[in-house]
Amino acid sequence: MLESYVTPILMSYVNRYIKNLKPSDLQLSLWGGDVVLSKLELKLDVLEQELKLPFTFLSGHIHELRIHVPWTKLGSEPVVITINTMECILKLKDGAQEDHESCGSSSTNRSATESMKSAVKPRRVQQSASPDPDLPPGYVQSLIRRVVNNVNIVINNLILKYVEDDIVLSVNITSAECYTVDEFWDRAFMDISATDLVLRKMINFSDCTVCLDKRNASGKIEFYQEPLLYKCSFRTRLHFTYDNLNSKMPSIIKIHTLVESLKLSISDQQLPMFIRIMQLGIALYYGEIGNFKDGESEDLICHTKDILGNITGAEDETSSVMQYPTQYINQDPYLHHDDDQQQGWVSWAWSFVPAIVSYDDEENDSSGTDDGTMLHPQKSQSLKDPIISIGFYCTKATVTFKLTEMQAESSYYSPQKVKSKEVICWEQEGTTVEVLMKGELFFDCQIGFVGCQAMCLKGIMGIKDFEENMNRSDEEASFFNCGENLSAKGMTYLTNSLFDYRSPENNSIRAEFILDAAHHKETYTEIAGMQRFGAFYMDYLYTMESTSGKVSGNQQDLSSVKSEDFGNVQEMSTKSLIVGPLNLRLDSSAVHRIMKMIVCALEHEYEPYSRTKPDIVDGNRTMPSLEEVASLEEYIPTRLTTFTVLKCTVIIPVAEFNLLDHLMPIIMGEKNLSGLLNAASFQPLRPLPSIRILVDKVNLEHSVPMYAEQLVHMVSSLGQPSDNLLHYCYSHCYLKIFGFQAALTSLDSKGLYCFPVPVIPSFSTAVYGKLIKFPKYWTKRAHVPLTECIFELPNLTVQATRAQTLLLQTIYQSWCHPVGNVSSVVVNEALLNEVFQTSELFIMSKVKCSFSQNCQKKPYHYALQNTCFRKNVK
Repeated sequence: MLESYVTPILMSYVNRYIKNLKPSDLQLSLWGGDVVLSKLELKLDVLEQELKLPFTFLSGHIHELRIHVPWTKLGSEPVVITINTMECILKLKDGAQEDHESCGSSSTNRSATESMKSAVKPRRVQQSASPDPDLPPGYVQSLIRRVVNNVNIVINNLILKYVEDDIVLSVNITSAECYTVDEFWDRAFMDISATDLVLRKMINFSDCTVCLDKRNASGKIEFYQEPLLYKCSFRTRLHFTYDNLNSKMPSIIKIHTLVESLKLSISDQQLPMFIRIMQLGIALYYGEIGNFKDGESEDLICHTKDILGNITGAEDETSSVMQYPTQYINQDPYLHHDDDQQQGWVSWAWSFVPAIVSYDDEENDSSGTDDGTMLHPQKSQSLKDPIISIGFYCTKATVTFKLTEMQAESSYYSPQKVKSKEVICWEQEGTTVEVLMKGELFFDCQIGFVGCQAMCLKGIMGIKDFEENMNRSDEEASFFNCGENLSAKGMTYLTNSLFDYRSPENNSIRAEFILDAAHHKETYTEIAGMQRFGAFYMDYLYTMESTSGKVSGNQQDLSSVKSEDFGNVQEMSTKSLIVGPLNLRLDSSAVHRIMKMIVCALEHEYEPYSRTKPDIVDGNRTMPSLEEVASLEEYIPTRLTTFTVLKCTVIIPVAEFNLLDHLMPIIMGEKNLSGLLNAASFQPLRPLPSIRILVDKVNLEHSVPMYAEQLVHMVSSLGQPSDNLLHYCYSHCYLKIFGFQAALTSLDSKGLYCFPVPVIPSFSTAVYGKLIKFPKYWTKRAHVPLTECIFELPNLTVQATRAQTLLLQTIYQSWCHPVGNVSSVVVNEALLNEVFQTSELFIMSKVKCSFSQNCQKKPYHYALQNTCFRKNVK
């Protein structure tokens, strides 16, 4: 009977995650076609082992679980699993030991996992040993595959909570449903066929609400903040491509999510907590949780965090002690790792595959041994790392920053209420976040958006500069804009996604991916990024190759690299960030709002997730061998970051109000001051004289050794290190500015700027600097400079009349010398007329730099002219 084949599969999954179930009762209910289980407790240890997250579950329960099995139509209708109200509470694991366990390095976890597997295996071996003679084996295997591929999962009222310090982060999803779809992404009963080796899934999330609140010392939330995200719905498409019908693992996995509208709301009290959550994610990727930075070396498993974690661009040379190639030290702490160890974040990323993967894998492997254990060597040889593409797409996103104040009710005993006021808003269109990875040898992340703008809303700290009764235009409220309008740009942000009707997957074509670093750089250029997005584009690329028989991301996984070949592994990390044409107006309203956000972000007492290890020089350092030095001379891995801004326009007007001497105490939290502001007296100043700055292009390059501490440790021990090795012991920074010019202009009552009057004609300049890493290693090397700076300025001209000079002085004093009341700046009308109507110019000063002092050409140093200033510090 079919029940004897399908029932054990369902029972194994239910019994694996739920406590105190009686298999006999569950089996009888399944045979009846419907199962209803209430008040279930989850096996938290099993969830931690399977998810491999650096969190521990404080609690987890399911209010009701329903399983519907259509036995009479099992080949045409799906099995439906419904979960009504599921709640889990998590917290960060404490201590280094638990953090090691999250990376899979705990033998306790492995033994528990093996015991769990052995507990499930015998049922499958016994079940497969006595098949039903009336059913052919091929038919049973095909039927089971169809059943598993079409299981529908419905979760109603999913509640997830994360607690840390005084932070309570909760996610509530009203409904989430996962089901199988056809090639048009419509609900259907599908299966993998020889002609179409594809499985498609759809997940619909309805009414997702995210809350971020603060709890007191007793763990209670005194008052609830407004949700960060309120009732947001989105959908996810999953596309799995197999090489053949017998494939255990998909060769290509695509998971793309589309959100039509994303509205975030962050208050001044939530901002520090929100930044804390983001810092947690960065620390997890870099492996900084626990005591890793205190000198403990990690194995290859946590080395993968460096592969995935460099997206942020943060630099942390001290954490590199746990991840480095073998040419840097004499010991190889991660070469002899157990195959049973989990592969950390990388394996976690592609552990979410269809259930058929784990079932068929375990079923086939169980025949290899009598005790039901898995044959990992055979598995690693037969399975290859799949190509994984993860995408997030948002049509329009809005982030609103609010200021809150406590208000008590009329009654003394009434609870306090929180009143919020919107002060600044960020709007963004056409957002894309795409991740492509294959094993541990290739990782790429691209982020971009089509257009964005920032606007002032209502009043700020008592100054009603943008209240509704002010009747100010949207152009005046918008102080920053970049990129293009989505309606004019089109849907380019969805290019080649599962939501693009032109993508290969939506036209029954197998997609091709670029997994070669050189080809990737040729394809995803600055021009290509700006053509697709227009406002912002970031491309982070990490690759690992072996010089002894090149192993790139599309050939083999890291587990097949022999231990003696690890010294030949070459790593590369590049980040490219490009900002399109932008306009920024730093008026009084924008500056005060930005300052308030910065101060609110700093108002916290959270301890850092990791502390920097003290810089202690080991006096018993051993000299590196000639082979190690030759290996370093051949290749040293670095992290290269480039940041480019195209066509930047910055306008700095006269400060319409500047009460910084009064407002700073308010910004710092002293809100009980009175008599500071007369909000009704504020009136926009017109005409509004301003300084306009134009820059054609700004380019910043920064490079740093990927494993700085190990490299400096070796090079500083050499008697006469080569210039090449010394070069890589520095962090290098090169700033180039092209087409910088400044002029005076004025904004009239119609919102139009007058013709600009040049003050500084267009010029270009460059600055190069380098800083030695771990300077305490170089205290006995007087000939090695700690820092070096080269400033290049071919020519600079400043020209202004007396009236223009006075106007520049007025703008400067309006910002640097506050006088104490709103709209206090008075600009002489005659002075403005003289500045913007006269054509006579007086050359105030003309400076040409012709000083030169033996400037040597350095790597990352491209001189604009033969003129420079140079400064060395030893």
